[in-house]
Amino acid sequence: LRMLQVKLIVTGDDFGYCSRRNQGIVECFLAGAISNVSLLVNGSAAADAAKLARRHNIPIGLHANLSEGSPACEVLKTNSSLLNQDGFFHGKMGFRTALSKGLLNMSEVKQELKAQVELFHDLTGHLPSHMDGHQHVHVLPEVRHIFAEVLEEYGIKYTRVPVEPGLHNCDWIPPSLMDFYLGVEEDSFNTVDVFTKHGIRWPDIYIGLSTMGRNMSVSSVRSAIDSAVLQLRARAPPSSTGTIELMVHPGYPSVPPVGGCGEGPDDFSQSWERLHELETLVKPELQSYYKSRNIQLCSFRDL
Repeated sequence: LRMLQVKLIVTGDDFGYCSRRNQGIVECFLAGAISNVSLLVNGSAAADAAKLARRHNIPIGLHANLSEGSPACEVLKTNSSLLNQDGFFHGKMGFRTALSKGLLNMSEVKQELKAQVELFHDLTGHLPSHMDGHQHVHVLPEVRHIFAEVLEEYGIKYTRVPVEPGLHNCDWIPPSLMDFYLGVEEDSFNTVDVFTKHGIRWPDIYIGLSTMGRNMSVSSVRSAIDSAVLQLRARAPPSSTGTIELMVHPGYPSVPPVGGCGEGPDDFSQSWERLHELETLVKPELQSYYKSRNIQLCSFRDL
């Protein structure tokens, strides 16, 4: 009986945020601990990140950002519904609030997303092999339609749909964060039909919310993957291939004022949790776990 072949895409998010983030992500890639990266084109070290990806042949996609820092689109930098009174994006929760109040102009969302794809192309010399959303903005109401249109227009095939199996049982996640995650999950369920209609694909299973920052350990990653594999087995014929994406945020902590997307680095970027992820991901026990489970690390361009 042929075993289910499991392909695991380990994506390092926020590439380009600062040079210390870039350094940590590259170290992870060279150690075989991540297999894919997602670039913030408005990050302060985006150009450096693109050079590093080219030098080390790191598979790279676009981490579309509508919530942190400054727009990539020149026209929107001065006067836009996407900006707060300080001239920056509204923030993770601020963006959601402005959206729910109907204050965001969707044509500006489209303009900005296209500017980010174009900037990605300028920096890397190619279109992204996948495109997802910083702070999961791409699955939000209204935004999901615009996002799908942009992907279809550029022929970008793959995205991320952040629904994590077993998330509801993770009692170590604080209630306020769990509320946010459950909101992301609901938005994701409502996005499936939209992405499907536009011919966009995504890995069979997504994990990474339950293993972020301080919650990452060899055992938490293993149990997240194990429960994902159980789901795959339940869904798929035994001789088929199943894909999982594990979202991670490794890097050395940002040291202000350096880093960020125009307004300096945020708290998570400055915290020890980034380094903790890096140190966990490169552990030999994790590598041997992948081998023992016949899990093959790959990237979106390998699918």
